[in-house]
Amino acid sequence: MKLSKEINRRRTFGIISHPDAGKTTLTEKLLLFGGAIQEAGAVKSNKAKKGATSDFMEIERQRGISVATSVLAFEYKDIKINILDTPGHKDFAEDTFRTLTAVDSVIVVIDVAKGVEAQTEKLVEVCRMRKIPMLVFINKLDREGKDAFDLLDEIEQKLHLKVTPLSYPIGMGYDFKGIYNIWEQNINLFTGDPRKDIEDTIEIKDLATPELDELIGKDAAQDLREEVELAQGVYPDFDKNAYINGDLQPVFFGSALNNFGVRELLDCFITIAPPPLPKVSEEREVRPEEEKFTGFVFKIHANMDPKHRDRLAFVKIVSGKFERNVPYLHVRNNKKLRFSSPNAFFAEKKEIVDVSYPGDIVGLHDTGNFKIGDTLTEGEQMHFKGIPSFSPEHFRYINNADPMKSKQLEKGVDQLMDEGVAQLFKLEINNRKIIGTVGALQFEVIQYRLEHEYGAKCTYENLNVHKACWVEPEDEKSEEFKEFKRVKNKFLAKDKKGQLVFLADSSFSLQMTQQKYKNIKFHYTSEF
Repeated sequence: MKLSKEINRRRTFGIISHPDAGKTTLTEKLLLFGGAIQEAGAVKSNKAKKGATSDFMEIERQRGISVATSVLAFEYKDIKINILDTPGHKDFAEDTFRTLTAVDSVIVVIDVAKGVEAQTEKLVEVCRMRKIPMLVFINKLDREGKDAFDLLDEIEQKLHLKVTPLSYPIGMGYDFKGIYNIWEQNINLFTGDPRKDIEDTIEIKDLATPELDELIGKDAAQDLREEVELAQGVYPDFDKNAYINGDLQPVFFGSALNNFGVRELLDCFITIAPPPLPKVSEEREVRPEEEKFTGFVFKIHANMDPKHRDRLAFVKIVSGKFERNVPYLHVRNNKKLRFSSPNAFFAEKKEIVDVSYPGDIVGLHDTGNFKIGDTLTEGEQMHFKGIPSFSPEHFRYINNADPMKSKQLEKGVDQLMDEGVAQLFKLEINNRKIIGTVGALQFEVIQYRLEHEYGAKCTYENLNVHKACWVEPEDEKSEEFKEFKRVKNKFLAKDKKGQLVFLADSSFSLQMTQQKYKNIKFHYTSEF
């Protein structure tokens, strides 16, 4: 009984958006409503040296962007909420894609002035493929932006979503007067003062009431009536099942910076969002209410605390309950491990937990046992799927800039690659190390973290590689495969798992190779 009760009161979701749409600010305001923090840190104010709560790596504070997914947990109205705040910057998309394997639903944040941007399209595409329930929050309404209908149309056309507004803005920018909450049938007036407690919602069951004219003025009231009537005529009614199946996306409007529209979003979210969902493993579907514990590692973070060289593996609990000091099977290594201090998260603050339930994320101290995608169980042989490595788009040789620190460099590169920050390839011909990343900014992050966390310095050398493809021969002993290895010797490397990788120097050479060696498959992700 206790297990099903705990499962039903959990909501685990990710927040995704293009950089600068206000994702980290929204995360912070959700924490504010949950009573988890007393005051919000302005994300960009380096002067005050008080970064956003969820950006805890030094490099994030300097640049004002999130580069690592952080996990935040809090309670709100007896619901345990786990938020995974993801990097919006495209150079860190791989971290975000992996995080999406650990969430049960998603909030998509869109900037009212910029509308739908490229990075949002990519991330929503992944959510749509996985049928993840999505809720849209249109942010920054206190600024001049696009018309509400234009935005809703743009979301439908560019993101291929079917939307239904559950709140509606009254004016925008300078004329912004507040929000009519269709879901709760009330009006929230905008004062422009973020410190003001905005619990003073005014219930309005019927928009025809003259009280509306007194509240927001005759013209604004008339506009609101017409627009809401039109919206309710054009867009479908909200249907919870359609939302949970990923076929309908509710839309809320607000301004996260001003605490506006956030409570409405949160109240609706905890009512409609799904509790932890079943997850498919290679062997079978695993349901959260099963008695036995299962979970998987979706992220590894080295040096959460630079004073102690610790690595944390982030584990999403899929079924049963995870208990401290109980031995669990690490399926890939086939050995039992016990954890004396599993952590629950609140940005960089961690606390030790005795029991965690499906939907929760626990951090396990790791001395190098874990890799991304590893499964933990009570003994069952099982492999959760869906956490691939993507083919990198940028490649550089990595050189040691300080020969006295080669051990530190070796260890640093090793640990950062386990984290999934980038991928390491070793050339077959001379064992030179190559780092491949999804975005160019990651090279800077690696260099910075190697120096500040491991005391090692590196330099990079450019390398002309168009694409890395994982090689899968039909028959490893065939003459064709031997010839391929001989002819392409200088373009072949091994990844960290020892899989063979072909580093094609141009799209033409890749095409020619594919045509010439018909019985060899070339994959763009490592999970084939």
